[in-house]
Amino acid sequence: MNPRDERGSAAIEAAVAGPAVVLLILLVVFGGRVALAHQAVQGIAADTARAASLARTHTQAGTDAGKVMQAGFDQQLPCTSHTLDLDLTGFDKPPGTPASITATVTCHLTSADLGLPGLPDLRISSTMTSPIDTWRERR
Repeated sequence: MNPRDERGSAAIEAAVAGPAVVLLILLVVFGGRVALAHQAVQGIAADTARAASLARTHTQAGTDAGKVMQAGFDQQLPCTSHTLDLDLTGFDKPPGTPASITATVTCHLTSADLGLPGLPDLRISSTMTSPIDTWRERR
């Protein structure tokens, strides 16, 4: 076999393998982005629930939770939109009764900036609960 018969085979292999490698790298980046987003949303939900559970009133709990959630998203995760759902029924229980606050945080994350057609936009949600001090006054 003549070595000249294989001329150009390396270029063809590179042309075939190159896009596959780039696609693989972009998929790994997408997977990393999803994992980091899940972790960030869980942390923000926990911080939000904790901030609400430290408040003295329903109104203050909603305000504090909203501020903490917004700060978390500003610092950690660029969502296209985000929502907060607070369960503040723990404030209705009398002192001496165990109670808690539940925060559900949802983030809508786009994947369009990766340049891969067909990747879905993500909706990442996490729910966390934080206890209210059993003997604290509630209003």
